[in-house]
Amino acid sequence: MNRHETPRRSGEAQVRYLDGDFQILTNGSFVVCAVTGLQIPLDELKYWSVERQEPYVDAKASLQRHLQVAPKR
Repeated sequence: MNRHETPRRSGEAQVRYLDGDFQILTNGSFVVCAVTGLQIPLDELKYWSVERQEPYVDAKASLQRHLQVAPKR
């Protein structure tokens, strides 16, 4: 570890999902996908819902959740 780095907790992070960004509330190294239950390293997190405040492992999981909660027409 570089002397200028701060140690990261290796558990689950608590995150607030924003438009185009996210804010780490509690340090950790990963979040858990709301659809698959898979761990997502924070540096690989690309998909989330601001409205539902939940992360997704990939675009497929994001679409799956959207279809689950979207009203039927």
